[in-house]
Amino acid sequence: MTQTHADYQLSQLDQLEAESIHIIREVAAEFEKPVLMFSGGKDSIVMLRLAEKAFYPAKIPFPVLQVDTGYDFPEVLSCRDNWVDRTGVRLIIASVEEAIANGVVIDDGKTSRNRMQTGTLLNALEEGGFTAAFGGGRRDEEKARAKERVYSHRDEFGQWDPKMQRPELWSLYNGRLHAGEHMRIFPISNWTELDIWDYLGREGIEIPSIYFSHQRRVFERDGMLLSESDFNPTKAGETVEERTVRFRTVGDLTLTGCVESTASTIPEIIDEVAIARVTERGATRGDDRFSEAAMEDRKKEGYF
Repeated sequence: MTQTHADYQLSQLDQLEAESIHIIREVAAEFEKPVLMFSGGKDSIVMLRLAEKAFYPAKIPFPVLQVDTGYDFPEVLSCRDNWVDRTGVRLIIASVEEAIANGVVIDDGKTSRNRMQTGTLLNALEEGGFTAAFGGGRRDEEKARAKERVYSHRDEFGQWDPKMQRPELWSLYNGRLHAGEHMRIFPISNWTELDIWDYLGREGIEIPSIYFSHQRRVFERDGMLLSESDFNPTKAGETVEERTVRFRTVGDLTLTGCVESTASTIPEIIDEVAIARVTERGATRGDDRFSEAAMEDRKKEGYF
């Protein structure tokens, strides 16, 4: 239910929702073939919910695309499938495993599957002829993402140049493209992690169970707690133990850490996030720790 103050102004959460829905509708009207990136994580689920609201009672007029590393958490894939079944949206899966088999990306035994998502994604966008791709990036997540505009231009090679961002004065967006180019769209740029959780709680939205406190066998590596898995063998000196944990973000399970937590409800998670001093990516994403500019380097190559 929409909440208003005594002066009949929308609440902050309703303003964010209205802004995001406006952007989604603008893209659907302006671009010939948009697609929504959908990982099954909390941000992409909020994006799908906003798209659902934007076009209700009609169906969402574009497909969703997941780049599957092969190392995704089963709980996330299950939640993804529930959303696809309920909304009736068309799901496209771009498999890193298939991209390796087809020579789209090269597996040199050193590069992570998460890194190989970039080539897999660019190939899927090109094959599908997509001119705009919605992403769930938020500016509070990471300093490279803080440089993004809502409409993020990508050249014919799928590359991002932070110095060539287009002005967006008065929320006016320039979507002009040359042949081969496409646009990445970030409707929830102005949301924070706390806003996301407030919205999930208000809307009663289904999310993967691993966002809530549970028992899991984990081991410590590089200051993070990683899940025990056949894809993630322990190294010398690493010991596996069962702890009470939850995930703040989800991705490649070989690189995504969890945090010790007893927060098992959304209000408890909101209390936890409100006092956190490190963003979810900074705290638990190993792929952002390779260098100070790891995310920006990947974004320049074509990553979200």
